[in-house]
Amino acid sequence: MTESKTREEFTFQTEVGRLLDIVAGSLYSNREIFLRELISNASDACDKLRHAALTAPSLTEGDPNFRIELALDAKAKTVSVSDNGIGMSHDDLLETLGTIAKSGTGAFLEQIGDDEKKNLSLIGQFGVGFYSAFMVADRVDVLTRKAGEDEAWLWSSDGKGAFSIEPAARDGRGTTVTLFIKKDAKEFLEQARLRHIVATYSDHVGFPVAFGDETLNAASAIWARPPKDVTAEQHTEFYHHTAHAFDEPWLTIHNRVEGVLSYTNLLYVPSSQPFDLFDAERKGHVKLYVNRVFITEDPEGLLPPYLRFLRGVVDSEDLSLNISREMLQTDPKLAKIRQGLIRRVLGELKKKAEKAPEAYADFWRNFGAVLKEGLVDSGPTQEKILEVCRFASTAADGLTSLQDYVSRMKEGQEAIYYIIGEDAAQVANSPQLEGFRAKGVEVLLLSDPVDDFWVQHVAAYLEKPFKSVTRGGPDLDSVAGEGEDREQESAPDAAELSDLIAVIKVELGDAVKDVRPSRRLTESPVCLVADEGDMDVSLERLLRRHGHLKVGMARVLELNPNHDIVRKLSDRAKADGASDDALLKAGAHLLLDQARIADGDVPPDPAAFARRLNEVMKSAL
Repeated sequence: MTESKTREEFTFQTEVGRLLDIVAGSLYSNREIFLRELISNASDACDKLRHAALTAPSLTEGDPNFRIELALDAKAKTVSVSDNGIGMSHDDLLETLGTIAKSGTGAFLEQIGDDEKKNLSLIGQFGVGFYSAFMVADRVDVLTRKAGEDEAWLWSSDGKGAFSIEPAARDGRGTTVTLFIKKDAKEFLEQARLRHIVATYSDHVGFPVAFGDETLNAASAIWARPPKDVTAEQHTEFYHHTAHAFDEPWLTIHNRVEGVLSYTNLLYVPSSQPFDLFDAERKGHVKLYVNRVFITEDPEGLLPPYLRFLRGVVDSEDLSLNISREMLQTDPKLAKIRQGLIRRVLGELKKKAEKAPEAYADFWRNFGAVLKEGLVDSGPTQEKILEVCRFASTAADGLTSLQDYVSRMKEGQEAIYYIIGEDAAQVANSPQLEGFRAKGVEVLLLSDPVDDFWVQHVAAYLEKPFKSVTRGGPDLDSVAGEGEDREQESAPDAAELSDLIAVIKVELGDAVKDVRPSRRLTESPVCLVADEGDMDVSLERLLRRHGHLKVGMARVLELNPNHDIVRKLSDRAKADGASDDALLKAGAHLLLDQARIADGDVPPDPAAFARRLNEVMKSAL
C-alpha cells in the first residue's frame, strides 16, 4: 500500500479480532504480565538495532546507548513503555500490528474454549505479547520511527476490530507504546506496582529499564552469570522473556564451554508444545549472541530442526560480530558449537530419562515425534537419539527404551519387531500381532507419522535389526513359545490349503499379490502383509493419503489354517464344482475385505461387500 499523509483506517485480520476478544476479556488470571510482554518487545527492538548497527553504524549515531523507559500519567490515566530500538515504518506497523502471520492460526483458534486455564496455555504457545496490552487498556497508541528514517507514525486502536495509522512527530528513533488504562486496572497507575512488576518479571532484561532517573533492573545477561547464582524463578522469567511463553521450563541446560572454542549456552525445554512446533518451515527459536550482542534468531547451522523445541540463547566470543547469515551456514566454528550443543542436549535428556522416567514420559509425549526426525540422518548422532527414544509396546504398560526391549528379547529372537499405525491402541489389536503374542515376543507400537520414515534409515540397534511385523515372514520359527521347544513346532501345511488358495487366487486376481498360509495368525482367519522388499503397509497408506501414491500395491493375503472359517472354506474348495461355487467366491472377497477392515481401511466397494455378506448370512440361516 502507498503511504498516505492522512489518517488511514484499517480492519484487523479476522484472527486478530477473535484473539483480541479473548485477551481483552481478561483471559489471563494475572494481568500484570502485559508489562513484561511490552518490555520484552522493547528489548527485542533494541537487540535488532544493535545488530543492524554492526554494518550500518550511522543508525545509532548520536544515541548509542540503548534503554527502555517507563512513564505514567495518573491524571491522564496512561502508562507508556518507550525504547530507542529499531522502530517501525508504516508498512511494518501494518504487518506487525494488524495481522498474525503464522500458519495454523485457524487451528489455534478452534482450540480456544471456555476453559481459562487451557486458554492461558494456548495463548502462551501462540505468543501474542503486544495484544496483552488490551487486558488493561481501553485504547493503545503506538508512536514509532524507524532507525534511519525521518517519518514517524502513530498507530492507534481500541481493540474492537479496527485500527488507524497516521503521520506523526517523534524525536529520535524507537517506539513508545501508550496504554489508556481501564477503570478496573487502576492499580497499574501506581509507581510501586510497576516497580514490583519489573523486579519480578524483567530483572534479567539486558538493557536498562528506567523509571525517571531510577533503573529498575540488573540489566545483566543472565546466561553470563555462574549457573549456581541463577535461581529457578529467574530461569522461569528469562524463559518467559526469550520464548514469549507462559508455561514453565521442563528442563534447563545452562553451562559454559572453555577451550579452543568458548561459548555459553542457556537452553530451555518447554513443558508444553509451542504453537509452531509442527510448522512446515521447522524453524528454531534459539538466539545467537556474540559477546552478548544479538546476532540472529534461528541461525541455520546452530541447531538441527529436530531440536527446534528448544528455547534460549547461545553466546560465543569466538565468532565474528560482523558475520552474515550466509557465512553462518558455512562457518566451521559454528559447526563445532552445533555438535557440542547436540551432545549436551541429548546427554541431559538421557540423564533425565534414566533418573525421572515418569517426567520424561511427559517430555516424550510432547516432543518425541520431533526428536525422532533426527533418526533420518545417519552418523554417530543417530545412536545417541535412539538411546533417548521411548516407545509403547505390547510388553510394557508405559513407555520402554530400546535397551530394555533388547534385554527382554526371547531366546532365538534376532530382530526388534515393530508395527506402525495411526494409533497405538488400535495397532495393539492388529491380527498381525497374534503369533508374536502367542510366542511372548514383544512388538513396538509406533503411531507417529515420522515412524514410517525413520525405520527406513536405521539399520539396527545394538546389532539387532528392526523388522516390521506386517512385511515378509515373521521369522518366529527359531523362537520357542512359553513351555514349548522350537523343535516341536512346524510350519503351516500349505498342501492342506492348496485347493482353497487356488480358488482365492483365481477369484481375487490382481487384487492380491499372493495367497499363502500364515505363521503369524492364531485367532483371526486372515490378514494382509507386504511381501519381503515391498513398501510397508503403513507407509503406503500415508503416501496415498497425501496424494503421493495414486494406486496401492497388491498385498499378500495370509490364511490361518487352524481357523474354522478357513477350514470349512478349504473343505468346500476340495468338492467337485468348487470353481463355480458362488458362496466360495463370495467368501474369498469377504476374507479380503475383512483383512482390510482389520488394518483400518474400508472395502473399496462397500455395496458389494454388503451384498456378499448378506448372501453368506442367508445361506447360514
